[in-house]
Amino acid sequence: MQKTTIALAAALFSTTLLTGCASSTDSGSKLISFPGAYKIDIQQGNVITQEMINQLRPGMTRAQVQYVMGTPLLEDTFNRNRWDYIYSLQPGGKDREQKTVTLFFENDQLRSIQGDLKPENNQQ
Repeated sequence: MQKTTIALAAALFSTTLLTGCASSTDSGSKLISFPGAYKIDIQQGNVITQEMINQLRPGMTRAQVQYVMGTPLLEDTFNRNRWDYIYSLQPGGKDREQKTVTLFFENDQLRSIQGDLKPENNQQ
């Protein structure tokens, strides 16, 4: 009797752990976290730094902008004069941080910069 009770309790506990790790709760809270478990940093998109944005100047060609910023994550199909750069970082299971920068071109030259980072040299 005692062995079946222990076996039943172990089976319920392991089922609870497996289903708890595979899905989140209805309220949208985080998954079950085990103490001491390592969580990786999750990076997505183009890395965007303030130093990169500071190098951009109005009048730069598309090739010059791409050399500084890299290939845009999104190129608008209906507006080829808009490039979007998005960078997302979620360090070790903590809250996700996101930066977005949109570049606008006119006559194949950089016209303006919008988004979370602005050039610090106030040339815009």
